[in-house]
Amino acid sequence: MADSMDLAQQREAENLARSLDAVINRPVQVGTFFCEECDAPIPEQRRKAIAGVTLCVTCKEVEELHSTHYKGASL
Repeated sequence: MADSMDLAQQREAENLARSLDAVINRPVQVGTFFCEECDAPIPEQRRKAIAGVTLCVTCKEVEELHSTHYKGASL
């Protein structure tokens, strides 16, 4: 008979497997050659390193700063 710890571990393992499956099988966007925000060219190395990249480094940094600021987190 399974006790509560066994059931919790089984549930956690199932959640982990489900999460991994979602990440592994998610569709990958096609990267763009120019930034969607400022139309600056995105370097080839960045396009190769990040599948589906759509923003240049500068615009991505600004986006991350905005999202951190609006969430109320401290920098």
